[in-house]
Formats: sequence, C-alpha cells, structure tokens
Amino acid sequence: MTTSEVENRDGDRLAALGYKQELSRVLSLFDNFSVAFAYLSPMVGIYSLYTLGLGMGGPRYLWTMPFVVGLMMLVALVFGELASEYPVSGALYQYGKYTVGPRYGWFVGWIYGFALLATVASVDSGIVSYVTSLMHVWFNTNLDPTNHITIFVVVAIMILLSAILNSVGAKIMGRVAGLGVYVETIGTFGVAIALAIHGFHHGVGYTFTTQGAQNLATNHLGINFGGHWLTGAALVAVLANVYIFYGFESAGDIAEETKEAHRQVPKAMRNALLYGGIASFVLVLGLILATPKSGIGSVVAGGIPSILAVLPAWLQDFFLIMVIIAFFSCGTAVQGAGARVAYGLARDGAVPFSNQIKKVHATYKTPVNAIIVGTVIPFLFLLLVLINPSKNTHILWFDYPAHVNALYALVSFATSGIYLSFLLTVIGSLVARRRGWVPAGSFTLGKWGVPVASLGALYLFVMLLNIVWPSPLTSGRAAYFNYGWVTLLVMVIIVAAGALYEGLARPDKAHR
Repeated sequence: MTTSEVENRDGDRLAALGYKQELSRVLSLFDNFSVAFAYLSPMVGIYSLYTLGLGMGGPRYLWTMPFVVGLMMLVALVFGELASEYPVSGALYQYGKYTVGPRYGWFVGWIYGFALLATVASVDSGIVSYVTSLMHVWFNTNLDPTNHITIFVVVAIMILLSAILNSVGAKIMGRVAGLGVYVETIGTFGVAIALAIHGFHHGVGYTFTTQGAQNLATNHLGINFGGHWLTGAALVAVLANVYIFYGFESAGDIAEETKEAHRQVPKAMRNALLYGGIASFVLVLGLILATPKSGIGSVVAGGIPSILAVLPAWLQDFFLIMVIIAFFSCGTAVQGAGARVAYGLARDGAVPFSNQIKKVHATYKTPVNAIIVGTVIPFLFLLLVLINPSKNTHILWFDYPAHVNALYALVSFATSGIYLSFLLTVIGSLVARRRGWVPAGSFTLGKWGVPVASLGALYLFVMLLNIVWPSPLTSGRAAYFNYGWVTLLVMVIIVAAGALYEGLARPDKAHR
C-alpha cells in the first residue's frame, strides 16, 4: 500500500467518525511507541519509588512487578481493541464516548485530563534533586532541592521547554520521546550491567527474602505490618509498581498524528508496557543484588545513589544526566498527551473556550492552544509547592501530614485519577459488548474480549481501592502514598466539580 493510500485510509476512518484531518499525520510506529514508553518511563518510576518499595516489602517486593505488569497488560489489550476501532485524539475520552455515550465519555475525559496535567507538574518536580546534584558537580553550586523557589524555578523551566517542543510539531515530540527510549535503555539495562561488572553482593535467592520488612522492629521505614507480608507489607509495597505501569494509553492520545493508527497504536501500547516491564525488572533486580552487605537500611536512607556510589565518579555523573533526560522526556510526553485530550474535548465543544482551544497551528499542524492549556494548568498545580505545613494540620475530620508539600500530594491523585478513568473505560467496553458492539478494527480480542476486560476491570478496581483507601498517617500507605484521606478527597472534589459543570453546562450536548 502506497503512502497516499495509507493516508487516504486514515483520513477516511477519521471522516467516518465525524472529523476531518487537521493534525499532521507524521508519527511512525516507533514514534508512537516512544511517546507511550516515555510516559511510562521505568527510570522515572524506579528512581522515584524504589526505596519505598524496598523499604515497605524488602527485596521480595521485586516479585510484585510481574503481577502488576501482567494484569495491566489485560487493560492494554482492551485499550488496543478500542484504539483500533476509534483511532481519534483523546483516547480514553473518545473510547467512553463511542462505547457508552457522550456524557459518559465526557466524565472519563474530565478525570483523565486532570490526572494527566497533574502528572506533568508532579513528574517534573521529581527532576529537581537530580538537577541540583548535577549543578553541584559541574558548577559547585549548593542549591537546596527542597527549597520552594528552587522547585518552582526548575519545574517551570521544564514545563516551558516541553511546551515549546510540543508546539513545533508532533515529529519533534516523537524525537524527544525517541531519545527517551534510548536513554531509558541505557539507564536501566546499563545500570544493571555496570553493577554486575563491579560485582553483586547477593545471589538471586536474596530477592525472595523480606529482610524483616513485615515486622516493626526490622522495617527500615518504621512501618508496622503486624508481621504479615502478603496481606500487609506486599499490599502497600505493590503500590511502588502500581504507580509506574501506566502511560501506555498515551499512544492512543496521538492517534490522529500516527500513520496507520488503527494497526500501530495497539502494537505501541502493548510494546511500551512489555518493554517497560522488562527494563524495570532488570533495573530493580540489579539494584537489589547490588545492595551493600550492610543491608537495605543504608539504601532506604541514601536512595539509589548509595548503590551507584561504588561506580566510578564519571559513570555516576553520566547516569545522572540520563535520569534528567528521562524525567524531561516523560514530562514532555505527558504534556503532549494531556494537550491532545484537551483538543479532543474542545473539538466536540465539550470544554469552556472550545473554539479557541481546538485551533490548530497553520504551519506546525499542532493543537497549539491546547498545548497552552497543557502548560498553564500544570503551572497552577505547581503553585501548590508553596503549601508545605511544618506540622500535622487538622482539616475537617482528618490530618494533613507535616513536611509534605501539596504538589507531592497531587502525585497520588494523578495515579488514582488515571486508574479511575482506566476502570471507567474498561467498564464502558463491557457495556458496549452487552449492547451488541462487535469490535471491527484491525486488532480484536474475539471471544476473549469479555473475560479479558472483566479481569482487567477487577484488577483496576482492587488497585484503585488500594490507592485511595484512607488509613492512619502512621501506616505505610498513608505516610508515603495517599496521605490518609487526601487522595480520596481530592478525587471526590474533582469528580464533583466535573459533575456540577456537566450538569449545568451539559457539554456533552455540544457533540455533533
């Protein structure tokens, strides 16, 4: 099939769904995969959450990873089927709209869009400590990575750079994400190989031990799981992986800019999750086997740098640069995906100022105003970094924890919002099947559609509960993940605000 024939087929499918081709369809399978993989970003996830997983569950927490990746793959299969049938910008919003209806889709898009744009600010905030460390090495500066102004300035620069790159063409976004793939490969497999060459301190059997993580006296984070690993420590330690393995769905957000999206997007989703799972497993395995003989206490206290300290200084600096690039690539990919959701909603007249937000740049063929939305909202979230109480603050019936700025607390909402929108999307596919929908895209699950979607929905529901379940601040879940009632309350507020706006404005009725 010639290039023009492929473009005509893509355009015909888009027209059949009620839209005309306005964005530039320039992304290949690798570009599409790269954006999804950059958002998932094993390096960002592992370098942010490894010590929590290790501290909560001990070395055995490694084996919660295949569990999470395997069950999330079921969700990726469902999304791939939907993406093949509906290759339209906005992904989850579009899937909900076509499977259940415009009103249902709007709610999915509202929740998903907020979660994406919250993720931009939270991901970019994770880069601060690595940037200040590199500045210290190169320029002998002593910037405090916990200082509010330092965090604000660094994150603001990252958000603006991402916006510029996203605005000048989808191909540029794809190249930034592609660079992220190579960097992630070096920063995961490369780190594991370097540590192996230096010499591991433990054998594989070490990964099946808990090192007493389930007991208060030997838990290095001071968490009391009452001596229970599977129903205590593991249930919380698994969140260190739950918070990583999503983002593959962003391949669908940029479907209108991808060649042969009906075939390529489902592949990109599966490949991003699979490769992300393998890379993450190899990195975490290498880090665990390289744990100093003194035990995991020093790692929990000093983080991944305490493990990499055995490597030559120049190699440590090199990996530090790789981490920074990975964070930036991830933030850029998430911002690009969030902008496409805003564009998809605006094109249907489903958000305020839709006529302005849906405009496409005449030269670059990018949704430039939607990208501005994807810049401004993360900036507003960034202001939350200024809220950082020095002691536990009683609000209504719960306590907000001390020394946790509100921006970091937003990370947990971002994850819960993603899982809620995922759950609604998978449920939507089941509703559509019950109504008689028979998938007709290039990729279908056939007779496996209902069992795969049902098991995927069950996983999402259980993990959503695990994420938002309120618990005392002394517990591992509340102290390091959902901050007691904060995550659930923020999610309820955002859903309620959406319900109020939807009930008054009925944006779903604007859809053609």
